[in-house]
Amino acid sequence: MIPRLKKAAATLTPTRRHFLRNLAVGAAAAAVLPRAFGALPKAKITKVNIYRPPNLNLHFNQSNMVVTIETDQPGLIGVGEGGSHDTIEQCATRLIGKNPFDIERCWQDMYRAWFYPPGREKIHGLGALDMALWDIKGKSLGVPVYDLIGGMNRTFLESYSSGAGTGTLLQELARAAMEQGFRAFRMDAASLDRMGRGGQGGPVTDAGPLPGAIYNTHERVRQVAKDAKDLRIGVGENGDWLIDLHQRFDFADGLRACKLVEEYEPYLMEDPVRPDNFNDDLPKLRKMTTVPLAAGEEWGQRWDFNKLVENKDIDYVRCTLPNVGGITEMLKIAALCETHAVGIVPHFTGSISTAALVHALGPFSGPVLVEIGSNRTLPPHINQGLEFRKGKVWPNGRPGLGVTLNMEQLTLVASITDPGAARPVYFRPDGSQTSW
Repeated sequence: MIPRLKKAAATLTPTRRHFLRNLAVGAAAAAVLPRAFGALPKAKITKVNIYRPPNLNLHFNQSNMVVTIETDQPGLIGVGEGGSHDTIEQCATRLIGKNPFDIERCWQDMYRAWFYPPGREKIHGLGALDMALWDIKGKSLGVPVYDLIGGMNRTFLESYSSGAGTGTLLQELARAAMEQGFRAFRMDAASLDRMGRGGQGGPVTDAGPLPGAIYNTHERVRQVAKDAKDLRIGVGENGDWLIDLHQRFDFADGLRACKLVEEYEPYLMEDPVRPDNFNDDLPKLRKMTTVPLAAGEEWGQRWDFNKLVENKDIDYVRCTLPNVGGITEMLKIAALCETHAVGIVPHFTGSISTAALVHALGPFSGPVLVEIGSNRTLPPHINQGLEFRKGKVWPNGRPGLGVTLNMEQLTLVASITDPGAARPVYFRPDGSQTSW
């Protein structure tokens, strides 16, 4: 007990003595609290590195470019994924010299410190860096990122498998997915060989040969309906199935496809109309079919789709990491979806981003179904990362994102150490950033 309290306690009643003893314990604890809860060191960002992995995905919205953020604290380095050299570099210059633990401040600065509002490509690069900032914070505190944002609210994240075929083959693929522990099996929208028959080039027309196969959406709708019947048989009464219409269908054929498969109870119909017309067509489609609707693998920030969520015109968003702007933005999207009882079915990107989804969506209370894609196994440039088994994605409990790199497999593209020219940045009177 603190000496002066101990002396005073000798002359007091037991009740008062008990009160002062608790007060002393509280005072001692208060002396410890700043050290225990002020464990984040003073740090600043000194370098951002951009690496090309050996399996670089050239589809931008699935980019697996690797970034690291270094600090002036020995060994305190964050790992992220996504974007391209150009989109990462511009955002990275805004981080040099900043406190890596001020994640929201860093995000707003990268977002607002330029003339044009960021498009989806730049949001992707920003998201890769944001991911690395969260990794740094978790590592510094020695906890997984999900413990910084509420803790896991689910034991694992369910996922689905994908495949293509017709008839008996489709049924067998779906049945195998159920046996492997997947929640659902996704089929393709009756795709054709894109290179034409036998891979010998596309069909010949009066105007000459075409570079790919002819996809007649009116005819393909009927094939989709046949495949849906086979798929329902394959997954069984307790299984789930979904279909990606790949944005190929105009409204009339998209509606036909939805109506024709209603009796087979799909988990969702993805991108049933063209994305250019989402905001007009999806609200109309929602009123005309009972199948759950999903959209958004090409979406960036929440302002792309917030009205569709708020009006319950879709049942699931397909937005993912880092495409939406990283974990910082994904948490806001999750809150938006939770408010309106909309689920999240994130599109697949790289292995690091999929590992980060466990942290970003583990605390979310709504339905989550992860597209695992090619991320069932770790690529050669990752030593530790995504935990996938029995058709599910599991938390790993390691600090930060729980990802470690094999640097020998990565090719350095650029290092950013210069904050660049000063930018005109404006703040509100309370210090929060606003647009310049």
